[in-house]
Amino acid sequence: MSFSHDCGDCPAHARPARMGVEIGNHDYVVALAGNPNTGKSSVFNALTGLRQHVGNWTGKTVTRAEGGFKFQGKRYKLVDLPGSYSLLSASQDEEIARNFLLFGRPDCTIVVVDATALERNLNLVLQVLEITDRAVVCVNLMDEAERKGLRVDVRSLARDLGVPAVPTVARTKQGLAELVAAVAAVIAGETATAPARAETPAELGRALDELVPMIEEAAPGLPSARWVALRLLDGDHKVRQALLSGELTRLVAEQSAAAERGGRLMAIEGAQ
Repeated sequence: MSFSHDCGDCPAHARPARMGVEIGNHDYVVALAGNPNTGKSSVFNALTGLRQHVGNWTGKTVTRAEGGFKFQGKRYKLVDLPGSYSLLSASQDEEIARNFLLFGRPDCTIVVVDATALERNLNLVLQVLEITDRAVVCVNLMDEAERKGLRVDVRSLARDLGVPAVPTVARTKQGLAELVAAVAAVIAGETATAPARAETPAELGRALDELVPMIEEAAPGLPSARWVALRLLDGDHKVRQALLSGELTRLVAEQSAAAERGGRLMAIEGAQ
């Protein structure tokens, strides 16, 4: 199985250079999300050269891994988020992943999915796309899908999701150069994205139109007021408490200050 392109001078043929933990003075931050058992750690290890997870999220027992790679003269910091089935805060892992995507403001998010279980994995993809436009779907374990006689139409998947989708076999590093090239193109604005989002029923739309401006007024600069509004309407008590207590406003202020210093707020629980 080969995912190589015919054009010898296209960006996909530029190979990322692994940087391990040498991630100081990075140009961009990339989040790595995905369900457990999708090969997400294999993608992280192959891109960064690391072989184990190190450290914990501040105040949490959940392990955290960060590494880096270089591509076309730019330095990318890769943050491996806890494996999650959802971003609805049913567990500590999911809360950490959600908070990083909301407040860490990664320049791009790679969502790793299992090519043999796309239907189950796409739930997380669609939730990520509710938060950010800058995403790339890594369709991993393509070799397993082939062995099972499954055909994944990655082009159609990308068209339907509105973001790039790249087939990979992370274990053998197939497709990873193309994955990194897709990430770089999204960050640079060379690839326009138009994420698929669920159609909003009229009644819900009216509620959002009323609630979103109130949230924006209560927490100016919030990256995704619409997503917060959806969580409030769904009865997410943690989001409601964070908004009423002023925690969301504080986090937005901390993120702005971190950006001015050239840094990144890594998460609600894991600020650096």
